[in-house]
Amino acid sequence: MALDDARDLTGRTGPTGLPDPTDLAGASYPAYVYDLAGLARHATAIRSALGGTELLYAAKANPDAEILRALAPCVDGVEVSSGGEMAHVRKALPDVPLAFGGPGKTDEELARALALGVHRIHVESPGELTRLQHLGPAEVLLRANLPIDVPGAVLTMSGPFGMDEHALDECARRIASAPHITLWGIHAHLASGLDAPALLDVAGRITAWALPWLEARGVTEPEINLGGGMAVDYTDPTARFDWAAYGAGLSALSATLPPGTRLRVEPGRAVTAYHGRYVTDVLDVKSTRGETYVILRGGTHHLRTPAAKGHDQPFEVLAPRSGPAAKATLVGQLCTPKDVFARDVPVPPLEPGDVIAFTMAGAYAWNISHHDFLMHPRPAFHYLR
Repeated sequence: MALDDARDLTGRTGPTGLPDPTDLAGASYPAYVYDLAGLARHATAIRSALGGTELLYAAKANPDAEILRALAPCVDGVEVSSGGEMAHVRKALPDVPLAFGGPGKTDEELARALALGVHRIHVESPGELTRLQHLGPAEVLLRANLPIDVPGAVLTMSGPFGMDEHALDECARRIASAPHITLWGIHAHLASGLDAPALLDVAGRITAWALPWLEARGVTEPEINLGGGMAVDYTDPTARFDWAAYGAGLSALSATLPPGTRLRVEPGRAVTAYHGRYVTDVLDVKSTRGETYVILRGGTHHLRTPAAKGHDQPFEVLAPRSGPAAKATLVGQLCTPKDVFARDVPVPPLEPGDVIAFTMAGAYAWNISHHDFLMHPRPAFHYLR
């Protein structure tokens, strides 16, 4: 079964191959299908495009253990955002360097991070730093919430994320009197959903602020974590973030920075989204007040992405029937009108038993879904190697 393969990092891919439903013979629907071989090729190409920029995978996008193992040879580490993620990733990848980020870290999580030898802790506030100081030696980046306008962002990581200049200065003063805490640099993930030129512009502005700030505080070989935020376009499954241009731009930026400076990025969605599908079958087709609804086994309690982002999830009908396409809304089994995969979209003639594969289901899909609502069976998981 050939799933999406992001071979072209300059912008687009060729036609997507249609999986044959007989390849899942004997399997029940719904099922997640992850293309580990295609994912590894995609991640290898990203790693090559980024050159000397360090690459961490943001586990929050998809922490599936098989996904993690497929990515391990291509990344410099994994970013985790909770004690649960930390334990899970450490079990799947015992030797991978970890960075621990996110607001609201508990004392138990911070202590566990130190016990596990987490490589970097991204400090979110002076209060968090104070609690960390009581727990033992730690190597940290300070997360900055900088006043940088980011036009076109899908999300801006403001509010509870990171610190303003006053809080950053306070943290730096405390670290200066705490020899067991080592300040390595700045973490500044400011926005998501940006193309390569926009992210490069943000990277330039982050480094322009961070480097003199760190130099003034005695950090001689600084680390600048630029976060993730690479755009993923659910309206065009063939589109890809331009990793080649982004990597070239970061290499050019690095050449202007002081010797010893390390740039780091933490992509998640743009790494794994294209290499997962949610495959399910039609239970019923009905018309109500002039609108056609295709009711599918499962629902957004398995694949929450379209409900969370408010978009139509891209899909393919496997072995489609001949006949004219007509518009229909694809829904699941949940007792809520919000259980919608795609609204008023063209589909070929459909009957109960036909199989639909929702593409771009490899990130923020199963792991963010409300699995136990109505207590339907959970999907199966299949891995293509």
